[in-house]
Amino acid sequence: MPVSSTNLVTNERNRYSVPCAFANQKVSLRLYPEGIEIHAEDSLVATHARSFERGQVIYDWQHYLPRLERKPGALRNGAPFEGLPAPLQQLRTLLVKRPGGDRLMADILAHVPRHGLENVRVAVELILEPGAPSAEHVKNVLARLRQAPPPAPLDTALVVTGADCRRRPLRPSARGERSCVRSSPN
Repeated sequence: MPVSSTNLVTNERNRYSVPCAFANQKVSLRLYPEGIEIHAEDSLVATHARSFERGQVIYDWQHYLPRLERKPGALRNGAPFEGLPAPLQQLRTLLVKRPGGDRLMADILAHVPRHGLENVRVAVELILEPGAPSAEHVKNVLARLRQAPPPAPLDTALVVTGADCRRRPLRPSARGERSCVRSSPN
């Protein structure tokens, strides 16, 4: 089956989206009672719930993310993006009203393939609470969500001593200064 330039493949008068990379290419369909699988180059590229109504267009908004990088204005009236999760939809509504808001929202959605939808959704929910959303804020929250926890404290044979440095033997440091660190007797 051929894929249209708008990333849609037709089956039984319904159209289903495929990733941008497969526009204007041939794909094969595997039909099941509950779903449809779209295969290209011997690999699964998309799955959708099967529709038995006629004239339906079934989108997966994530298939259109690469196109947003080139055309962020597609967010304003783009039918594929009507299916965004509620927090992303709310952020989209707020940002599109601003000058350059399409580009900001496209930048935020570009993080979905790298960080995962759940992490981006959580980051957006966190920035919507204070009420001043921005792309930089989302990037900051995503970076903090991705950070590794601090390392566990390590046991060492060195003991740091405080005010009683004068009473203990001192060891010279690498710069020739005197240090209050000494090996503990084990």
